[in-house]
Amino acid sequence: MRDRLEDAVLTTIPGTSRNGAKEERLPNTSNIAFDSVEAEAILMLLDHVGICASSGSACTTGSLDPSHVLVAMGLSPARARGSVRFSLGIDNTDEDVDYLFKHLPTIVANCGRSPRLAHWK
Repeated sequence: MRDRLEDAVLTTIPGTSRNGAKEERLPNTSNIAFDSVEAEAILMLLDHVGICASSGSACTTGSLDPSHVLVAMGLSPARARGSVRFSLGIDNTDEDVDYLFKHLPTIVANCGRSPRLAHWK
């Protein structure tokens, strides 16, 4: 499911990239950078449709500062602030991934167009 989610995001949403290695990582977690969009804006709108995700890495959950882990991996502070972590659990289904992807492209597009959301701090 993680790979399906990630492949869909990376191939259909412009300005996205995977943070970290493709193979050597947790099997249920994907951390994706969204260019020119603040992760907090994405998270706010995902929450509005009932989807939970996090910004940055697990080490900085709840902080508006860029993840020190992502910065140490070589991401710029701006790119780290535009990163969202998707974690899938044993109870998640293919339908959950479909539901996320039903909403995510529109959310990212709207965040990129709205100065109020794109620069939300």
